[in-house]
Amino acid sequence: MSVAEIPSPQPVPEHIAIIMDGNRRWAKQRGLPRALGHAAGARRVRRVVEACSDRGVRFLTLFAFSTENWQRPADEVSGLMGLLALYLQKEVKGMNKKGVRLKVVGDTSAFDARIQGLIRSAQEDTAHNTKITLTIAANYGGRRDVLQAVKSWQATHPGESVEALDEAALGAHLGLSYAPDPDLLIRTGGESRISNFLLWQLAYTEMFFSDVLWPAFSGEVLDQAIVWYGQRERRFGGCAPLEVVKA
Repeated sequence: MSVAEIPSPQPVPEHIAIIMDGNRRWAKQRGLPRALGHAAGARRVRRVVEACSDRGVRFLTLFAFSTENWQRPADEVSGLMGLLALYLQKEVKGMNKKGVRLKVVGDTSAFDARIQGLIRSAQEDTAHNTKITLTIAANYGGRRDVLQAVKSWQATHPGESVEALDEAALGAHLGLSYAPDPDLLIRTGGESRISNFLLWQLAYTEMFFSDVLWPAFSGEVLDQAIVWYGQRERRFGGCAPLEVVKA
């Protein structure tokens, strides 16, 4: 790693990021409307946050809505916005009981005033919690994140040469500047791509792909991913240590 020391191996990742995929297929398999699939996926979030917290994970980042998701049918987008608003309204009390700090990253200016207000309130109301930080990536895109970080750095360093910009300086302007890079990425739904999610932060992240659809994601699948992660040899571009050959 060019901007930080290589972390010591840990059996449980400090930071897990999840691409929550498969809500629509889960609904289709059951002959249900897409909206019910998204609702089932939203209900799954609380259980996964609690499961991660119970296992000692300190940061959990969930990809809830991408910058590309606006291209979906208008009724589906409207339903997703409704679920986001409902989550922000109903979950804050439980977050405070469980020690969950909520952060939201992405271009929230694209949301209506009501949702923007709910985001601000939820973040302020949970800011004192320290057990686990839950980040919701909403209207988020990895490319946009890097681009806005460069613009933010330029705005705070007027007239300064770009030669002064290094990885650490840019990282301070990214959406997840308050968190370590994810140790483990989990993507549900059987797809094997990162879909413009945390492009900068996933440089050395271990990636676990599961066929399980997000509404069916369970503590057992989480444990499978954590066990798999614990067996990985994270070298960060270096070499595995050579075994000493005895004469």
